[in-house]
Amino acid sequence: MENPSSGERWSRAGIDDNMLAMFDASETKDVHQDALDDRIAFIDAVRASCEHGKPPTSKIFGAVFHMLRTGKSLELIVGSYKLLVDLDKHFPRVYLSGMDDSRSSSNSPSKLVVVKEAWAPIIGFVDKATAVSEAGDKQSGGSLDHSSFQALIEELAEILSETKFEAASMEPLRNMLIFQYLVVVFEDDFLPRNATLNWSMQRESLLSLLLGSRKINYKSLMKYFMAILCQLSQLQSELSKHPVLQESSESKLSKNCHTALSLALHGVLKDTCVSMEKLLVMIMDLDMARKIADIEGHTTRGDSPRTPLMDIILDELSYNKDSVPVFLKVAPKYHLSSLPLSVPLTHFSFVADNCLYMGLDEIFSESKWKLEIVVQYLWKYITKPSVRTRKSNGHTEDATFDGALKCFSNKTGTKSLIKKIGVDVVQFLLAHGFQAHLSILSKGNAGDKQGGDSAIVDSCQTFISAFDSLRSTDAHMEILSIGKEALFTAATIIFMKS
Repeated sequence: MENPSSGERWSRAGIDDNMLAMFDASETKDVHQDALDDRIAFIDAVRASCEHGKPPTSKIFGAVFHMLRTGKSLELIVGSYKLLVDLDKHFPRVYLSGMDDSRSSSNSPSKLVVVKEAWAPIIGFVDKATAVSEAGDKQSGGSLDHSSFQALIEELAEILSETKFEAASMEPLRNMLIFQYLVVVFEDDFLPRNATLNWSMQRESLLSLLLGSRKINYKSLMKYFMAILCQLSQLQSELSKHPVLQESSESKLSKNCHTALSLALHGVLKDTCVSMEKLLVMIMDLDMARKIADIEGHTTRGDSPRTPLMDIILDELSYNKDSVPVFLKVAPKYHLSSLPLSVPLTHFSFVADNCLYMGLDEIFSESKWKLEIVVQYLWKYITKPSVRTRKSNGHTEDATFDGALKCFSNKTGTKSLIKKIGVDVVQFLLAHGFQAHLSILSKGNAGDKQGGDSAIVDSCQTFISAFDSLRSTDAHMEILSIGKEALFTAATIIFMKS
């Protein structure tokens, strides 16, 4: 990055002063008068001033973040959110050098670059957090400290858990967009660090510092994340039936504003769900990096141990088995089994080639971690042999998804599994695990078509056999729609690949 000349610095300072004066003037006006126009003009001015490649100052960033946190109009909240996301994209705080530079040698290793003076919406270090938590946060303009982040999550969970989700104010939308923006910041900071495979870089990520902070209740925060993900799933289902939210009797919004807010919430709910999944995946990736660093002896006393998120997820799903379908929910747009019988089977080639349920919106869709959750949950309840014989002493347990499917050939074990977690939950786990497993197989064997096809067909046959065993064990079992979808997909793939 080039150092600006003295003239450029003075020019930039003058522009910043003018923009901040515009912002300060809008703060002194009543929200229903000219303040909204002034704030929108401020956002436009910031965007225009950054078109020449010069990042805004920390004060400008803080002012835009202040607008996002305190905005009371849809235009202002969405405008400030989009500006912050765009600025983060154009002026990254952390990046790998040479990744997008065509002039750099392809053989030269990428170097992690951290812009230490860059502004961030969440404080990464304890000493800075202490300084701003009392002053900056009171004005809602400074960066959030870790306790403020937990308060935001708790408030969001409380709003989403209300019996009737009403468009009474801008608060739900505002909080969800703040959360989405913070996830963007975490992601842009963590992914380049994680790509280095260097624990000293990974441990200094904003996400790692947040999770290790004493200002948060770690386990409580993880449970709130799971609760919010499930609540968002249920709300999306409800809103698909009733596009316009009920208008609260306490609402001060105009009719047009209420309609606009209702429509905006549809997209924001879905995007918040995606952001929450991204956050959970990043935390599990961080846990894995921590585990590898520990095995290799790179951790220190400063890396205080914490319960991996995977363990918390499994415990929560075990405690409340009814949440399993919601957490792994798939909302179908159309069913493969509902397609006309007259459609030629050649049209189903996308199933065999992509090995995915096409046309399905997944709540937790990251195949790698989705499969890991399903596999660990199943093996938690699969009956292990209590007595080891000479034959079994040298046998290694196949704790994979295929290994779990093969266990269904044992009728006693299948009966025990059904008794422990219920036949419907078993169906959900098998169907979701099958989907994720096929997705991974199709990507992993892209270079070996013949070997990949054989592995996929074997997996489909084992899956169908597991369902046959499940049904023969429980004669009264009703196959759920997601189970029918999975069986239809497996049968189609076998037909196409054979």
